[in-house]
Amino acid sequence: MIAWLRQHRQACAGALRKLAAQRAASLLNALAIGVALSLPAGGYALLANLQGVAQRFSFEPQLSLFLKAGAKRVELEARLRADARVAQLRFVSREDALKELRTAEGLADVVAALEHNPLPDAFVLRAARPDPAALEALAGELRALPGVALVQVDSAWAQRLAALARIGRLTLAVLALLLATGLVAVTFNTIRLQILTQREEIEVSQLLGATDAYVRRPFFYLGLAQGLAGGLVALAILGASLAALNPGVRELAQTYGSAFQLEFLRSADALALVAFSGILGWLGALLSVSKYLR
Repeated sequence: MIAWLRQHRQACAGALRKLAAQRAASLLNALAIGVALSLPAGGYALLANLQGVAQRFSFEPQLSLFLKAGAKRVELEARLRADARVAQLRFVSREDALKELRTAEGLADVVAALEHNPLPDAFVLRAARPDPAALEALAGELRALPGVALVQVDSAWAQRLAALARIGRLTLAVLALLLATGLVAVTFNTIRLQILTQREEIEVSQLLGATDAYVRRPFFYLGLAQGLAGGLVALAILGASLAALNPGVRELAQTYGSAFQLEFLRSADALALVAFSGILGWLGALLSVSKYLR
């Protein structure tokens, strides 16, 4: 066991020495891996930030019925409650709506400048069937009711945002798969060149009884080290990009009365990115060495 650990330590140290001896080539490889990984990582960070904003709002399909002035609220409420397609109903008076508007971020000054309350009374209802076709059919019938000024499907934008987020995640997955294949190929060729430069040394070691595992081990550590270095470079590129974008994002958000800014990846996600990069480097080394030994 002690001898096995010593061999791994020696192989790891040898891989690090090779990286240090070939600084320019190692830096270029890490930069190539980092640039490629920063693309899906940046997209993931952007989706995570947008998802955090979207979670502040309800995705449950709701309809808002805005009443005309002088509408018979009691009769309309009784009719709505008797409708089996309405699962939940809530009345929001114009006074309560104005209070909620005052608490909205960035609108307190606007509301304070109003001379009178311009908001109508409203009913907020949740449909029993949340599918879009049923919602549109229900909204169409509700618009024809006496005393109803406007019917609005409040969560339509949220559903569109969720659909766009799903498309974005799928696009990122495809992009990550394509780039991961390219990174494995980069590591494959790098390790292959290392093998060719050490071909005679490997052959002598095999003649002296070296096992395939002994031959593979230094190249595995070399591929792993290159992958980890590329992952760290990707995090640095992502951090620098977010820092460069945030001043403009904060300036835009302030015009809407918000303090929103782009956040960096969570610690677990950052570690997962570096680990994934290291695994890709190890996989490229495995394929390259295995091909040579065959």
